[in-house]
Amino acid sequence: MSETTGSQLPAGTREPAARGTSQTRGIWIALASSAAFGISGSFARGLFEAGWSPTAAVAARMAGAAVVLAIPAALAMRGRWVLVRTNWLSILLFGLFGVGACQLCYFLAVQRLDVGVALLLEYLAPVLIVLVLWARHQKRPSAATIAGTLLSLLGLVAALDLTGTSRIDPIGVLWGLGAAVGLTVYFFISAKVDGALPPIMLSAGGMAVGALSMLLVGSLGILPMTFAAGSGSFAGFQAPWWLALSGLILIATVFSYTTGVMAARELGSKVASFISLTEVLFAVLWAWLLLSELPGLVQLFGGLLIVAGVVLVRVDELRAVRKER
Repeated sequence: MSETTGSQLPAGTREPAARGTSQTRGIWIALASSAAFGISGSFARGLFEAGWSPTAAVAARMAGAAVVLAIPAALAMRGRWVLVRTNWLSILLFGLFGVGACQLCYFLAVQRLDVGVALLLEYLAPVLIVLVLWARHQKRPSAATIAGTLLSLLGLVAALDLTGTSRIDPIGVLWGLGAAVGLTVYFFISAKVDGALPPIMLSAGGMAVGALSMLLVGSLGILPMTFAAGSGSFAGFQAPWWLALSGLILIATVFSYTTGVMAARELGSKVASFISLTEVLFAVLWAWLLLSELPGLVQLFGGLLIVAGVVLVRVDELRAVRKER
């Protein structure tokens, strides 16, 4: 068999191979992003054990990430600060709801529910998106989308294990659904924001707005803002508060958002968001390894139904986009 060098290959042959390599790299980056996002609940639980309130944890997470992302965001702007002025409303709403409210509701849910169950509730956002679009445009979704929505709702009932032995805090469930609403806003704003605004600037601005909103909530006494110098338990070992906070900022926020942007550039937003569904599975895995939390069989089955339903909705959405083209 004769060998052929890369330089001898026709251009049409090299380009698909390059695209394949880019897609493979993008998939691994997207999985790394999901794994980093998924560990946020475990780090947050460590801060709660150390004596922190959810409001304080979200404020510190957002403020720390905003500081770390400030310089890269400024470099990405390349002096085009007019984009910030023209997109100030999107940045404000992104920070208030897509970042601040979403993360606060999720952390409040984690305080009362297992990490996996709380995240499953948050990831009902695609179902809410279907319902909102249906109500807004008065256009009946396709059969596949309706089937995926019903499958996810059935999975929610199973994940909550209402008839089982697991104790489900109804307040925690409401906070988890609040996180789903915040994530819904996150997706809508991300889809409509000016494409000329660098994603990292949207993230950094959103983090800053989210941190300020949490500080305002705490200072007004709406929710407790408690910082403490205690320690939390991870995999049977006691870890100081600063270690949990560092992991929450650097791994679960800065690294996860940065790799998420990289994945979106390699794969496109549709495929990248599809792979982000693995965050649910990673969250359950991290909670098992670090917190010894593992949902029961009925809850795990419910989680699979939710993921399957959301996947069905996503696949149907991608099919519709291809038909439009």
